Amino acid sequence: MSELLSIEDLTVSFGTSAGRVKALNNVSLTLNEGEVLCIVGESGSGKSTLALTIMGLLPHNTEISDGRIMYRDIDLLRAGADTMRDLRGREISLVFQDAQSALNPIESIGPQLEEVILAHSNVSLRGANQMAQDMLFEMGMADPKRVMGQFPFALSGGMCQRVMMAMALVMRPKLLIADEPTSGLDVTLQAEILHRIRNLVKEQNASVLLITHDMGVVAAMANTVGVIYSGNVVESAEVVPLFRRPQHPYTWSLLQALPRIDDPGRRIEPLPGTPPDMIKLPAECPFLPRCFKAQSQCRTDPKPKLVEIEGMHFVACYNPVVPEEDD
Repeated sequence: MSELLSIEDLTVSFGTSAGRVKALNNVSLTLNEGEVLCIVGESGSGKSTLALTIMGLLPHNTEISDGRIMYRDIDLLRAGADTMRDLRGREISLVFQDAQSALNPIESIGPQLEEVILAHSNVSLRGANQMAQDMLFEMGMADPKRVMGQFPFALSGGMCQRVMMAMALVMRPKLLIADEPTSGLDVTLQAEILHRIRNLVKEQNASVLLITHDMGVVAAMANTVGVIYSGNVVESAEVVPLFRRPQHPYTWSLLQALPRIDDPGRRIEPLPGTPPDMIKLPAECPFLPRCFKAQSQCRTDPKPKLVEIEGMHFVACYNPVVPEEDD
């Protein structure tokens, strides 16, 4: 299976009045064609920054001090503005976290959808209008013509999410970046959105970078998983080994905080403490103050690097969790 997206040693920071926020620190991840890579981690860990960096949509106070992002044979960090403009929407699409805020509030839905189509194809305005309506219908809109004439504030959160999905998928991109596409939606609509994403992967052989807090979504959707903590990838593996044998104490703690249908009497253990200050990140492992496996090496040595401990299972930890023996 060929590699579609490769992120290598990506380091991103933001300038603020209080100092530089170290949003991403030597992040390395790989996404193959036809696969779903889920990125999980607490709020503020750098997941959305990663998505915006890939799309080239970072604010002006950003500094990318190291790394590269290869989309096929194109380095997105060094691609020109014209190249990025051509790729966005046509080859790489992004579903923003808050759909209602991402849509233009003073323009109706129709022109916003048609703009994507007209920018990347030679169809007429009438043809673009019909393509937009067809895509809205695919997204479950019963009356797409009426929706095309409405403004975002007249639509519910779920309808805005469908519009964002339609905008992202109308050109059938090869890479979809979905930033919390199911947050704030009822479970029925969540299932429908995830079903649309699965169909994109199956029918178009597309790849998906899915950002989520929901480990249930990860279990249902992912081929591979990247766990991010304070801007660092602390564990990366295929989804089944990650759930069965989590190696990093942070990943293990995230799974311990979930209820289990197969073990309803198991005690749910919340993760204690809070993430560190992203302006004053320590030289050692950033998870150290919250870690139940910390040892002297964690306090004296530099931050651990991501290393392969078994087939395609990577972890950044001096004292990983010892997996239980399979029955």
